[in-house]
Amino acid sequence: MGSEELAKVIGIASVGAVSMMVEELMKDYEKRGGSLGIFKIGDKYIMGVKEPYANRVNELAGAPEISKGGLRILAYISKNEPIIQSSVVNSFGSTSYEYIHELMEKDFVTGTKSGRSRKLATTDKFKEYFNI
Repeated sequence: MGSEELAKVIGIASVGAVSMMVEELMKDYEKRGGSLGIFKIGDKYIMGVKEPYANRVNELAGAPEISKGGLRILAYISKNEPIIQSSVVNSFGSTSYEYIHELMEKDFVTGTKSGRSRKLATTDKFKEYFNI
């Protein structure tokens, strides 16, 4: 989240003041020496796990619920929904069928018959999972 967005969320008009607060908070987290940190990437701030703790957290987290390819297809479907399955396949190739099947199996996407293809749309589970 950038300084402007943070300023709006916390109700402070001065973006400069918010930037200074975040910089102070970043220094505070650094002094603590714990596993969490605030990092600036471009003009945005993120909170995350520092190295070498990040590798340990990744090991404990296990496999993601959705494959990387499935996530790409899901993002495309959500941006363009409702979308015809053949359009997704034309954009991403025939491996899309596997990912669409995965997404339907995990109840992130529904498909209704539309001519010789299917009309794809996201489900309530998708909205809840991604907090939309």
